[in-house]
Amino acid sequence: MTVNNKRYSEALKRQVVTEFETGVSIADLKKKYGITGTPTIPRWINKYSRQGFRHGTIYIQSADEIDQIKVLEKQVKELQQALGRMTLDKLKLESILQVLQGDDEVVKKNDHPSSKSSLKKPPRVEPE
Repeated sequence: MTVNNKRYSEALKRQVVTEFETGVSIADLKKKYGITGTPTIPRWINKYSRQGFRHGTIYIQSADEIDQIKVLEKQVKELQQALGRMTLDKLKLESILQVLQGDDEVVKKNDHPSSKSSLKKPPRVEPE
């Protein structure tokens, strides 16, 4: 059994990257040139492409859109802060509930007949 390793020429690699930069998809390039490896073309793009071309996203927005985004980001921040406060309040109330339930158990234990004798007040002694 022999394993065939494909070797691509420098010119072919550059041609593929050039076509990618003009807008051809990686899937189409793989079909066109019969390239089977998944990371092959992205590796060539990283190596041979012009810096910054088709690598970043540029957002073009109107002033109204920018203002709306700022308002929404402010609302998100306010909601996150409110959620944080509510979470702290919930934890505080759960802690209080645990303490109260713990006190209730102490009271129930003290209502037990054997513990009543230890809770009796000592007899009052009148001064002479």
